[in-house]
Amino acid sequence: MSASSSTSRGLRELGFIALFVLLVACVPLFTRSGATLNFVMMALYATLIAQAWNILGGFGGQFSFGHALFFGSGAYIQAIAQLQGGINPWVALVLAVAGAALVGVFVGALSFRYGLKGSYFALVTLAFAEVFRILALSVPFTGGGVGLMVPLRESVANLQFGSRVGYLWVVLAFVAAALVVSWWLRHGRFGAWLQAVRDNEDAARAVGVNPFRVKLGAIALSGAFMGAAGAFYVQVFQYIDPSIAYGPAVSVEALVAAIVGGMGTVWGPVLGAVVLHLLADLTRNLFGELPGINMVIYGVVLVLIVIFLPRGIAGLGVSARRLIGGGKESSRG
Repeated sequence: MSASSSTSRGLRELGFIALFVLLVACVPLFTRSGATLNFVMMALYATLIAQAWNILGGFGGQFSFGHALFFGSGAYIQAIAQLQGGINPWVALVLAVAGAALVGVFVGALSFRYGLKGSYFALVTLAFAEVFRILALSVPFTGGGVGLMVPLRESVANLQFGSRVGYLWVVLAFVAAALVVSWWLRHGRFGAWLQAVRDNEDAARAVGVNPFRVKLGAIALSGAFMGAAGAFYVQVFQYIDPSIAYGPAVSVEALVAAIVGGMGTVWGPVLGAVVLHLLADLTRNLFGELPGINMVIYGVVLVLIVIFLPRGIAGLGVSARRLIGGGKESSRG
């Protein structure tokens, strides 16, 4: 592919991102249905955590089973900064994003310095999430097992809105930023380094790429977006406790949405998040609030996708062409 065609493709994809953001931002202009707006908001939230996981797991090839570690860190920083520091929620949001990124750097520095990858890295992230959960249960400023509740003070200045519209636009802004970062990783130099490290660390090192620094940058970005999702969760639901913050549900939702949609692609996490939320709503209507049914559905969908669509929904066209014996593989998404 020539440089000009590659540039043209990149600009076209950036245009699609802008169009997507514009269309979703206009949804409240066409409907005031609380159920519809809530679905769109939660689908965007799921997209955000899937995009966060995809930066490290999809583009970087570093599978994490404990991304709740960054989610919970951002959530607790958001709540504690307001309740005990008297800090404005918008400022607390910045601190939450930065704090979760620093947690990512901390975990990455310990893991990547000693060459942990694959299942070892996945288990380390899971272990850190569990350690943080136990700490949150033990220390007083997190509220222990009772958790923390943010008081309701509806106003834009307090990052609390009277309807889902305001929250929808806030999470959409984060999703837009995550999509742009994914686009940059797909077409930029840092993304090329990251994907080179994912494919073959020794070969990447031989051409002058520093795998440690590249992976550290990726986990910081991933942690930052996951922390933003945690802070958003606190503002919407006004409550956080250790099981929500550092439990497995968030980690599972993030990785399953990314894998189902298509890892290492720009649009895969969006597709995966929407499909999983449609399935969750459908099963909720069919089976009520049956405990754990969403995890069962996620597991079944994940197995089917891995077997029949290893590239995820975003790679459906490529998988179909391979199935009928035409076309070449492509990793573009």
